[in-house]
Formats: sequence, C-alpha cells, structure tokens
Amino acid sequence: MEMTQDEVHQNSRDLLEKLQELHVSAFTWSLHCCAGRRSDAEDVLQTVYLKLLTGSARFDGRSAFKTWLFAVIRSTARETHRTIGRRLRLLSVWLTNGTGSQEAAGPALVSQNELRESVTRLLSTLSNRQREVLQLVFYHDLTVEQAAEVLGISIGSARVHYERGKDNLRRRWTPLEEQYDRARRGTNQAAV
Repeated sequence: MEMTQDEVHQNSRDLLEKLQELHVSAFTWSLHCCAGRRSDAEDVLQTVYLKLLTGSARFDGRSAFKTWLFAVIRSTARETHRTIGRRLRLLSVWLTNGTGSQEAAGPALVSQNELRESVTRLLSTLSNRQREVLQLVFYHDLTVEQAAEVLGISIGSARVHYERGKDNLRRRWTPLEEQYDRARRGTNQAAV
C-alpha cells in the first residue's frame, strides 16, 4: 500500500510531536545507557532521531511508543559503545606498533576510559587541522578524501595533515605506552 505525500507528512509530524514530548525522558535514558557521559548520550540520541526520521527504525505498534523508543536508544548506545571500543583498540594497536595484532592490544589497555582520556588529551595537543582530519577519519569513518571535502581543503593537504598527525600521535604515545605497561605490570603482580 503506497502512502500519499500528505500521509507521509502527517506521520512525520506525529512522530516529531511524540519525540518532542519524550525528549527529556529520552535524553535521561540515553544518559543512563551511556554511563553518564553527556556527549556520548547526545550523540546516541541524535543517531536515534536520525534512524527514526530516515525510517531505518520503525514503530510497529507491538508495544507502547515510549517503550519502543527506549529500546532503540539502548540498542543504539550498545552499538555506539562497541564501535568506540573497537576503534580505541585498533587505535591502541596502531599507536603502539603501527601494524600489531589484536592480541597485542589487550594487555596494553588498562581500561577503555583511561585510553579514551589519553587519546583525547593527545588529540588536543595536535594542530586544529591535524586533529580535525584524524577525528573525521578515525571517529567518523571517512576516508582522507572525504575528510578533505568536508574541511574544504585539497586532498594533498588533507593527506599531509593526516600523516603528520599520526606521526605526532605516535611520538607522544610512547611515554603513555610505558605508563600503561607499568600500570599493567603492577595490576598483574597484585593479582599473583
């Protein structure tokens, strides 16, 4: 059954009204699902709204709208958490040895939160352009060419910022890697 343009418009309006009514409680739930990290909760809720408006998540009426919405928020938060964890592990491997295996990353990580904070601090030491290019590539899954387009710079310039940013991160990562190794050895010795 094909919906008319007016029906689609009315359904979108109804959805937006429901989302406006539930926004505060939806954000609170998103914050809970993201362990209190406000920026993550905002990103998750934004992703949920996009899923709803683009139709990739559809309410089928088998439960209350609020229950369904909260389930979508919870699953999106889990997806986001898994994706961030996977990227942090890959970034850790890349920073420690450039081409290491997944097993090598396990012991090097003291905790995901500490690693996230360390990477955030390291990124803040880079130039704005290097940081922007690396964030677009690593955190937003863009290619260097796509990052160049988003930033409005040439592809060559984006590649230079990308390579220099990676080199700067690698140089600055070495002292942190030693700190993580000392912390890991201390943790393992206490367990023995």
